Order: sequence, then C-alpha cells, then structure tokens
Amino acid sequence: MGLLDVLDAKLGDGLESLLCAHHARRLRKLGWGSTFGSEAGWWTPHRPVRTGNEVEVLVDGHEVLPAIASAISSARKSVHLAGWCASPDFRLTREPGSPTLRELLASAASRVPVRVLLWAGPPVPMFEPTRKRVLSAQREFQRDSAVRCEIDARERTLHCHHEKIVVVDDEVAFVGGMDLTAVEGDRHDTAEHPPREPLGWHDIGTRLRGPIVADVAEHFRQRWQEISGEQLPAPAVPEPVGSSSAQLVRTIPERTYDFIPRGEFSLLDSYLRALRSAENLIYLENQFLWSPEITEVLLSKLRNPPHPDFRVVLVLPRKPSNGADTTRGQLGRLLDADDGNHRLVAATLSSHDGATSSSVYVHAKLALVDDRWLSIGSANLNEHSLFNDTEVNVVTDDPDLARDTRLRLWSEHLQRPLSAVSAPAHEVVDRLWRPTLTSSGKHRLTALPGVSRRAGRLQGPLRGLLVDG
Repeated sequence: MGLLDVLDAKLGDGLESLLCAHHARRLRKLGWGSTFGSEAGWWTPHRPVRTGNEVEVLVDGHEVLPAIASAISSARKSVHLAGWCASPDFRLTREPGSPTLRELLASAASRVPVRVLLWAGPPVPMFEPTRKRVLSAQREFQRDSAVRCEIDARERTLHCHHEKIVVVDDEVAFVGGMDLTAVEGDRHDTAEHPPREPLGWHDIGTRLRGPIVADVAEHFRQRWQEISGEQLPAPAVPEPVGSSSAQLVRTIPERTYDFIPRGEFSLLDSYLRALRSAENLIYLENQFLWSPEITEVLLSKLRNPPHPDFRVVLVLPRKPSNGADTTRGQLGRLLDADDGNHRLVAATLSSHDGATSSSVYVHAKLALVDDRWLSIGSANLNEHSLFNDTEVNVVTDDPDLARDTRLRLWSEHLQRPLSAVSAPAHEVVDRLWRPTLTSSGKHRLTALPGVSRRAGRLQGPLRGLLVDG
C-alpha cells in the first residue's frame, strides 16, 4: 500500500469515527441511544411481534408486480399505496391489453376508497422523481377518477420517502423494494434475467396476510392522516392465517411527523441485533453498502469468526446509481478484515445470451442470517435508509422460509437446480460461489469489479457527514 493509500485509509477511518459518533449523539438525544449497544437477538423490542402470519417472498418483477395488480383488482374495501415514485402509465403486467396503474386504481376507486401517498420529489430538480413529474402524476391519477393522491414533502433535506407498501382491504399487504414506475429502470424482469437494454432488474418483495398486515396498515394511516388531514379508523387486526412470526420495522426521522416527533429507528436496531447474532452465515442483497454501523459488525465477525464455517456473501450492483466509490471502499475494508481466509465473497449479477450480455441491477433489499432471520423491505444499507429516509421492512424468524428463500435466490444466481445448492451454506459458498466468481466463463454471478485492498473510502464518510447527517 502506497503513501496515498495509507493517508486515504487514515482519513477515512477518522471521518467514519466522526460520523458514527454524530449518529450516536443524535440517537441518544432522541432516546434511541441503546441501539448502538443493543444485544444480539432476532427481534427489536421497539415494535410488536405478530404471530400467525403468512409471509410469501416474491422474487423479481414477474412475481411481485402481477401479485400487486391482482390484489388491487379484487379489492373489496380499500386500496392504500405509499411509495417513492409511482407512474400513472406504468403497467404491472405486460399481457396484451393490461391496464396502466392509473386505469387499475381508477377502476378500483369506482368500488372502494383508493388512497395514494407519494413523495413530493426533491425541492430542486437534482434527481428523480422531480416535483414536476410528481405533480403531473398526481393530476393524472386523479383525472376522471375517485382516486385520492396526496403529496408528502416532509422529507429531511436531500432525503426522501423511500418506502414501498401496498395495503388492500387491510387484509393483504405488500412490503418490499419494488417501485411502481419505470423511472431509473424497468422493473419487469424474470428469474431467467435474459439480456435487456439498458439493463436487467433484480428485486424482492413480500405478500403478507395475518396480524402483521395491521401494522403496515397503521403505518400508512399515520402518514396519510397527517398529510391529508383525513381521519381514518384504526385497522382491525386480521385473524391468524399462517405459522410465521413477523415484525414491521421502520425508519422515521425525527421532526418529520407529529405522530412520532422523536422519530423511530427500529429498522437499524433490528439489523444490528440480527447481524450481531450471526453464527454461520450473513447473506445480503442490497443496492448500497455504505453504512459504517453495518460494516463495523461485518468487520468484527470476519476478524473473529463465531464458527469455522462462518461466511459472508454480498450481492450488490455493478454500478449503483450513486455511491460506487463508497461501496468499494467498504468492501476494501472487509477484504482486509477477511485477510485471505476466504470467508467473504462479493458478487454482482449479469446476463448472457450467446454474444449478448447486460448487467442486472441489484435493487433488492434483503438480509438473511443463519437461515433463521430474514428481513425484506425498502431499506438500503446506507445512512439515508437507516437514519434519514422513511423506510419499512418486514422481519421474520421463520427458519423454513429463510432457508427456502436463500435456496431460491442461490439457485437463480448460480443457475443451478435447488438440489445443487441444498448442501450446508459454507460448502455451497466454497464449492460453487467462489469458483464461479473466479471462472473466466460467462456466468450470472460475476465478481464485483473494482474490489481491491485499496480503500478509496474518503468519499463515503464525507458524504455521510455532509449529506446523510
């Protein structure tokens, strides 16, 4: 490592320490200081744990989008939607004659109340969705229909309302990473990920039934009432319908809503508790890996592995929409901590069809620990999602669902049958993941480019201090 690299790493360490100290002071003042010293565990004590749920994991657009469309089409009482961005002309299925989102919601609104809550967009048109685009969408959703669409501009400066939730009849809810728009990428894709222009899209959502739906519905109700002024009845808690325990966790910055003036950071608390609990496997699919709070737990696990078979598997986009240098810097630190022990693999997704190839953008926000804890939602592993945007994830400790989800994803990414990835996780990592990433052939999984021991970390902590707050 040259002198510039050493200086870069030292400055990065110092700035990350300042950032973590700032976050600790901020949350301590808000009554959330215990988050940073929280014990290992599968549940955060700050949110109710609901039993008797059916949690279904939906992988890629071909599963997520038709499921949402079907639920909206069959609504009998109400449809509630909150998102980062939703486009009136977006079609949730590509079947001939399929309706646009505006048409789908307008049809439902002829029978039941339909409420749509959208982020207003940045105050200045620095990035999508611009306020002009959002206002146009609001007008279009409400044109010639009974749909109510409200715009939420109560974001922290340079941050947003990032959650993606749909609640139908207060009986079924969707929580995940899928936006109902083609802004910044076409969400329609299949598990086969054929080469597409400009790129493919990998995402994950959940379909929820049972008591947990009441928590999703209540979250929407709280935001809707404050922004619209319309009072809604508290949602009834649905009867048990399955065997999974589940918990809804959130990020809500302080001084954003009157219903929770000191904010909520149960999502961060949930992540830190579960990652600290890891004994054998941490598997993360995410759009970003910026957060030093998350990285510190991973570093500790790699330096002092809790078990000889412990592995960390990361699936990240080749070129994230921003923050690529920040992610590369954190990966450099993780590689240093692994120190050649081969406990860490970092991969991205691509698609090949003969001479044609394209990237597959990883937009999923999934975390899995030891095949017994699973978190899926809208939160990225950066300071935006953990401290400053509004976010919603659903967590379950259903071991069968966690393992089945991992096997489905590993089968998809490795392009192998389920039987080929059903061995113990560390064996699959060593026997399939690592050789695939070092192979010269064309595979769905490829090594994340630019990952090296050179840190290049300075931009990340600076971004956190100046923007992420």
